[in-house]
Amino acid sequence: MQERSALELWPASASSVAVEADYLILAFTVLTLLLTVPVFLAISYFAVRYREGVDADRDTSNQRSFLIEISWMLIPFLLTLIFFVWGARIFVESKNPPPDAMTVEAIGRQWMWKYQHPTGQSEINDLHVPIDQPIHIRLTSQDVIHAFYLPALRIQMGVVPGRTTDLWFKANRTGTYRLYCSEYCGTDHSLMGGNLTIMTQGEYQEWLTHSGAQQSAPAAGRALYESYGCASCHDPGATVKAPRLAGLYGSQVELEGGRKIVADEEYLRARILNPNENRLAAGYKQIMPSFAGVIPADDLARIVDYLKAYHSTEGEARP
Repeated sequence: MQERSALELWPASASSVAVEADYLILAFTVLTLLLTVPVFLAISYFAVRYREGVDADRDTSNQRSFLIEISWMLIPFLLTLIFFVWGARIFVESKNPPPDAMTVEAIGRQWMWKYQHPTGQSEINDLHVPIDQPIHIRLTSQDVIHAFYLPALRIQMGVVPGRTTDLWFKANRTGTYRLYCSEYCGTDHSLMGGNLTIMTQGEYQEWLTHSGAQQSAPAAGRALYESYGCASCHDPGATVKAPRLAGLYGSQVELEGGRKIVADEEYLRARILNPNENRLAAGYKQIMPSFAGVIPADDLARIVDYLKAYHSTEGEARP
């Protein structure tokens, strides 16, 4: 099936869905004009024809046409219903990414976008994706409400703190296109933007290689684990007496006072962000600093994912 060419009335389109959205908007605009222009023309005509002081027959007629009454209600309703179905189909498709979609994690924060590729590569503001590949973007915000806006794809999605929203697209045209935050989010809102670069499959793989993106998710988490100084206290051989984290996830932890708790994902997050909470492991002192407000949400998620996969290989004792 041959794709329709893009209209030149709006910014350049980079996907078939964007082209279809353009035609939907244009068709609905034409329908609106066909329904409203005759009404305003009739109003203007009757305002002049029957203006005060003009000799005109103003006698009322008792004749009524039910066919006319039904037609002027039913025909516009059926026509607009066509556009409802058309738009609803596009909306439903936009909410269901295909199984083979490549997932990119995106974090909005004042005042930047941060992206995480499946291979571990991170980008700030600029996003590189391959052509003819479904791209599934999972969005969240670290601070305030943002809105992820890609004019070339006719996509806009609100990004809310504490909530993950999803969008997906399949680009069919290479090039570099602007992306924005379209929700006022603070002083430098106007600077919160970047570029979407759509590349051929070969160019994208080359970009990944030269950008050092060939890194697994656990490896990316390990790098962050070390960069925040976690290894210097919690790895084997550390001089600081701190609980060993290898194999911790899913195990039972004995706390001060004898209470036991399962080290699940919520426990790991809480211990990183608020170590002063009443969850101190038995036999240890509270010397760990709080990372609340220090570690970004996306970095925290990757560290937790790493800890979930961090198994004991040297028989370290579990805290």
